[in-house]
Amino acid sequence: MAFGLNRAELIGRLGADVTVNHLASGGRVANLSIATDEGYVDKQSGERVDKTEWHRVVTFQPGLVDMFERHAKKGRLVYVAGKLQTRRWKKDEEDSDRFSTEILIAPGGRVQFLDKANGNGNGNGNGAHAETADVVATAGVVGEDIPF
Repeated sequence: MAFGLNRAELIGRLGADVTVNHLASGGRVANLSIATDEGYVDKQSGERVDKTEWHRVVTFQPGLVDMFERHAKKGRLVYVAGKLQTRRWKKDEEDSDRFSTEILIAPGGRVQFLDKANGNGNGNGNGAHAETADVVATAGVVGEDIPF
């Protein structure tokens, strides 16, 4: 019997509004780009260095796709929990394979917005601290508790 654990968790800001595409099967897929930041002090120069890492996040869950369409706007602070997945494909005019590693939010995954929709990150200058989340979702179940 095989056993393994494939789990990925992020807290970061959305780099763009969600992109939702329609599939030939009739379903939809939501694609997100999340930026995480970290910093360190360079030992040689003594200067602080900030580094941004970009992550692809995808879900095919209908409830989450709907929720992302309503709430996933550039700059929002979001927590996602899913699993890593690597896809392989070929472009028609190329011989070599292409690869993409992303975080898949499948059943059992979780999404939580950590700021208000009209708060920090949407360009209106409302404070820089996280406030009560307005949307929490587990893949397959979406619940809204909008405090405004």
